[in-house]
Amino acid sequence: MVDHNEDAALDAAFAALADPVRRAMVARLSRGPATVGELAEPFDITLQAVSKHIGVLESAGLVWRTRDAQRRPVHLDAAALERLTSWIDRYRLEAEARYRRLDAVLEPHPAEHSNTMQYRTKEKES
Repeated sequence: MVDHNEDAALDAAFAALADPVRRAMVARLSRGPATVGELAEPFDITLQAVSKHIGVLESAGLVWRTRDAQRRPVHLDAAALERLTSWIDRYRLEAEARYRRLDAVLEPHPAEHSNTMQYRTKEKES
């Protein structure tokens, strides 16, 4: 059965990660919480633009903010990334299983393989 809530969450997360600035922010947040100013540092964009990017990540459930006196650090939601990884792994494992089955079908039988090699060797000797 299709879980439409899960689909919507995945859609939002992958859409948020489609932007290189937001991916870089997620990479930075993987090392620990950061303020808007710290997240803005490597980019040549306004703090307002950084805040909008954080808002997209927050709406997608990838990050959350806390209040620490005057600071509002942004935190990466590891569970959200785990959900994305699990979804990707499910289909990666299915694809790998298909490739293993294909390899098994395409893999020559040892007897056929040795006959082919003998034939090719005889051709070269002639």
